[in-house]
Amino acid sequence: MRKLVRNTTIATTAVLVATLAPAAAGGGHHHHHHQSRLSTVVDGLDGPRGVDALGRGKTLVTETDGSFSLVVERRHRDPRVTELGSVPGGFPPAIAAGRRGRIYLLTGASGEPGSPQAPGAATLYEWRHGYDAPKPVFDVAAYQVGDPDPDDLENLPADSNPFGLAALRDGSVLIADAAGNDLLRWWPDGTVKTVARLKPRVVDVPDGVPLPEEQVPSEGVATSVTVGPDGYWYVGELRGFPATPGTSQIWRIKPGSVDAVCDPEDPRHGRCTRYADGLTSIVDLGADHRSVYAVSLSKLSWLAVESEEPVPGAEIGALYRLIRGHHQVRVKELASDRLTLPAGVDVDRRGIYVTGPVFGPGALSKIR
Repeated sequence: MRKLVRNTTIATTAVLVATLAPAAAGGGHHHHHHQSRLSTVVDGLDGPRGVDALGRGKTLVTETDGSFSLVVERRHRDPRVTELGSVPGGFPPAIAAGRRGRIYLLTGASGEPGSPQAPGAATLYEWRHGYDAPKPVFDVAAYQVGDPDPDDLENLPADSNPFGLAALRDGSVLIADAAGNDLLRWWPDGTVKTVARLKPRVVDVPDGVPLPEEQVPSEGVATSVTVGPDGYWYVGELRGFPATPGTSQIWRIKPGSVDAVCDPEDPRHGRCTRYADGLTSIVDLGADHRSVYAVSLSKLSWLAVESEEPVPGAEIGALYRLIRGHHQVRVKELASDRLTLPAGVDVDRRGIYVTGPVFGPGALSKIR
């Protein structure tokens, strides 16, 4: 778990969080969706996370060992799973299909925060049919050394843990860096720009977390990015320590932005505005022609999952559908209380594809 949230911990995470209570998703009306049909597409996967629905029953999925595979659904037969290749493992990479058969994979950080990255970590890879192996095209960690986080709270402003990925139609790629608290954009010619920075937020300290203060600043931790139905870029937050439930936000960023600021103290102005609030431990986003979808790793927060003391129910995550209305965002939970440590989401005409649990044996599932 520490590899997922390696930049969010302060000192040790062996804290007593048994009294943490679930927080409902917010930012609008919240409804449970009891009619969702959840089915398994393929199981026997090892810690599946990255997912990209290509349409016509074809889906890309990644696993903990760094492998990525194509899953092809077949009528009245088991799906066909073809491994395409692999990148350095340890934590399943993000994945996104780009133009002209290109597939992009994004590896996260390795080791403890502030330590040198292992070869192949914190790197964007490109793969196409005919490649012997994915080739590294962008060293994210090296870029972040020259682009430190001005609002870092942990004395590691140049730390990097790239986590979320989205391929754009013009051939560029968006990268959400969970340690850099920012959104980057990479072009195939090697150009890189910082699209937006997520500023910290002051949060209440949950009951059971041994801090003397009642409120503390907490980093945004950008884990996820998608292109919304309106063409804007959406970024989801995990929320740093103390991982207060109900404090994860989704930001809406104007396409083409450079150095935008996502500020919880001024969330309605500028090129980055707040789309939704009141969520918990967001680890992935997806979108279709109408809605944005958000995956919550745990309704109790990632800290409850990471706790050395078992927290009942901490393994229950959630998938939310967010629909923008005239005055607010409507939030619906899909497959309520049926997702265990979900990790990734993507959508096509056949349904909503979800991966998880992100640790141990898992599956690619579909919600109709």
